Amino acid sequence: QIVACEPRHISWQSGGKVMAQVRHISLTGEQDRWFEETRSALTALADFDAIVMRKDPPFDSEFFYATHMLGQAEREGAKVFNKPSALREHPEKLAIMEFAQFISPTLVTRSAQDIRAFHAEHKDIILKPLDGMGGMGIFRVGEDGRNLGSIIETLNQGGSTSVMVQKFLSDIVHGDKRVLIIGGKPVPFCLARIPQGNEVRGNLAAGGKGVAQPLAQQDKAIAEFIGERLVQRGLLLIGLDVIGHNVTE
Repeated sequence: QIVACEPRHISWQSGGKVMAQVRHISLTGEQDRWFEETRSALTALADFDAIVMRKDPPFDSEFFYATHMLGQAEREGAKVFNKPSALREHPEKLAIMEFAQFISPTLVTRSAQDIRAFHAEHKDIILKPLDGMGGMGIFRVGEDGRNLGSIIETLNQGGSTSVMVQKFLSDIVHGDKRVLIIGGKPVPFCLARIPQGNEVRGNLAAGGKGVAQPLAQQDKAIAEFIGERLVQRGLLLIGLDVIGHNVTE
């Protein structure tokens, strides 16, 4: 049996258990109407056999509070995957910085001066917000530096917001690969999201073409290395974004 809810449906009243207004659903196998709701009920999270937490970014305060309530549900006996404390420690983009051996030159900063110095060194760069998804807010700046100032202003907001800056990877023409890891083991196929036309982003939400591919041996080795370490922290389900053989998110 499958039930579903969103973080906004979770509640916690003093003296009681963490509850959620959940929808009981059945899968139809149809593309347009892929599930049907059978009934709705207010239920303690601890009453379920397993809870899978999967929410789109941003990693914001509400996400943070949801992991705290899921942590309380754990104390009440719930089995939550991924572990709420591990989710807090591994925001999608920042988490790659621990594995510098597998990533391209990357900088996270609030400093416009540091961003300009990174561009001067690497010439062709990608800038993106830490809380974006689906290719939202991603910019490419080439060697001529055109629009770098306005892009910094847009993303950096006068030094109040951190920005991730990465060296542009020309292998994006072959796709931005989503590699899945379950229980520390990579799934043998990945989804390559290939940019179309003049678009630099491969994200499906940005018009990229999705192509299933067997996992390359080097990508498999990277996924095994990262998966083995993160599964020990309570991260059962992991997605890596890989361009060429560089992990980007």
